This record gives sequence, C-alpha cells and structure tokens, in this order.
Amino acid sequence: MENTQENSVTFQNLSQKNMSFDEVFQHITNFMKKEPSGKFRLMFGTDSQVFNQYTKFITGIVIQQERRGVWACIRKVIVPRKMLNLHERISYETTLTEEVVSLFTTEHKEQLINIVLPYIYNGANFTIEGHIDIGSGKRNKTRVFVKEMVARLESIGVEPKIKPESFVASSYANRFTK
Repeated sequence: MENTQENSVTFQNLSQKNMSFDEVFQHITNFMKKEPSGKFRLMFGTDSQVFNQYTKFITGIVIQQERRGVWACIRKVIVPRKMLNLHERISYETTLTEEVVSLFTTEHKEQLINIVLPYIYNGANFTIEGHIDIGSGKRNKTRVFVKEMVARLESIGVEPKIKPESFVASSYANRFTK
C-alpha cells in the first residue's frame, strides 16, 4: 500500500534538495553501515520562526555517531500566517517532529537496529531521541509545556530531550528558520 504522507514529504540538506524519505533512510543506513560497531543517536527536532506573513517550521533529522560525525537533513513547512500563540506553536513543532518520526516504521527501526546488533557486545549502541525546543528553567516561558510535550514523544517510543540537550531543535533546525 502506498503511503501518501511518505511520498509527499521532501527533505533537503546542503548537498541535496528534494530527497524522498526513502533517500533519507538510505543515507542513514549507509552512514551506519560504514562503521556498524559505533554508538549511534538518531535524533529529530523542530524549531519555528514567526515572520510578517507566515511561520516557518524546520524539522531536523540527525544521525550521529559518537565522536565520528553526523549526517543530517531538514524538512521545511510554511504556515501562511503569524502563529503567535506559544502553546500552539510548540504543539505544532512537536506534531511535525512526530510526523517525521512516524515515517520510521517498525520495519525501518528494525533495519537500523540490525546494523548494530552484531556489535552490541563490543559497545555498539542505537538510540532514538526527540528534541523539543523548550526548557524547564524558571525564566523559560515554555516550561509549562514540558510535561505535555515530553509525554507526547514518550508515547511514540522516542526518548525526549529538552534544553539544553535538545540541540537538534534549538541549534540545527534553528539555523534554517532564519
């Protein structure tokens, strides 16, 4: 059965535009297969920026091999209005992260786990994280949303990270929202 959502979502990075999800997945598997005994983190996160006529959302996908580098790409979504309500914007950022995570079916995750599985006893590792551009600090306006957004990511089997650990959202995706 064709997944229309999967087919309509495109990704890009500095070297490639209009990548399909299948192409992104292939890049991730190739990256992991180069050194399958590594410690890998597959991370997702979304950030947004409000402009005069629209709000730009950037979702980052980053596969990192600890101390060995990364491969990354982004998905851009434009909402044709100023999205000024903070809860709405944070909630939509989380929704977009969930959408991209949902493209990684059980079969996709199993394929990635199977790359490192033979090397687990040699220290190989694979984790999936969802980075949320919110913090729990007293001065942070988004702290009231932490429990809600963390619970949403946990419910889809992703390890949630908030500031200062949520660098895919707060640093990588953020660079492309400007």
